Amino acid sequence: MIEARDVTKRYGQKAAVSDLTFTVRPGIVTGFLGPNGAGKSTTMRMIVGLDAPTSGSVTVNGKPYAEHSAPLREVGALLEARAIHTGRTARNHLLALAATTGIGRSRVDELIDLVGLSDVANKRVRGFSLGMGQRLGIASALLGDPKTLILDEPVNGLDPEGILWIRNLLRSLAAEGRTVFVSSHLMSEMALTADQVIIIGKGRLLADVPVADVVARAAGAHVKVRAPDATTLSALLAGPDVTVTTTGADTLEVAGLGSEEIGTIAADHRIALFELTPIHGSLEEAFMELTRDAVEFGTPGTAEPPPAMSTSTGGRR
Repeated sequence: MIEARDVTKRYGQKAAVSDLTFTVRPGIVTGFLGPNGAGKSTTMRMIVGLDAPTSGSVTVNGKPYAEHSAPLREVGALLEARAIHTGRTARNHLLALAATTGIGRSRVDELIDLVGLSDVANKRVRGFSLGMGQRLGIASALLGDPKTLILDEPVNGLDPEGILWIRNLLRSLAAEGRTVFVSSHLMSEMALTADQVIIIGKGRLLADVPVADVVARAAGAHVKVRAPDATTLSALLAGPDVTVTTTGADTLEVAGLGSEEIGTIAADHRIALFELTPIHGSLEEAFMELTRDAVEFGTPGTAEPPPAMSTSTGGRR
């Protein structure tokens, strides 16, 4: 478990993180999202003791990172895949890390196979592609079989097969009861991988909710309806909590009613339907809406940032 309590980090007069409080729970994948400059990297660095909070506290499994006697066995972190001695081979890099915590060679061999680097294990890292470097970084994070994983952009540089592999790996690790904390700019991938999302902007918490909730609250859902008598159907569907928008000669977008309700109303009045398609909001749409006033570059918004969304309920398993 990772717990941040009222964490603030200042660099001179600039606050990179302000009064940030959240809990990353075991057993689920938690996505960590935010625009460039939102404070994600700073927060992750504070979790693993690379930066000290100006105020507040961050603990991993009940202790500050530095107080763990064998941190590699408690926390596996991938913050910068290229932070590797390029003159070493992949195998020697992992063996050197393993030696610091008394981890045996068999674990190194197991991870080389797991991350798909068996064919290049004895090649120097300087010749690795970005994707190969990512795989080695993931192997390094998993080396101590840690309870907690912190991964910054783990799919960066991976091909579609590699992205699917890391998605399945993260979900399987969470299913084992581990804490899995992952940052990414790929919203579509986070929607498929994460159970919970923590979204920050300008160093402040914007949302800490299950993925399904943030999409539903921020983007909403509607139903696309195509019917030859769209005008009559529109009048039948209208109501105090229903919004019907005409988007074409025979096409409506309906918010406030589900597909089954629309279909039943149409059938009761003998109106033919050409199409009845539920359209759900995406995590990307929700993210853009929540962070519209919290981007580092672009035209500043005049509205106040949206209130933080939070819930005590867990995400999907």
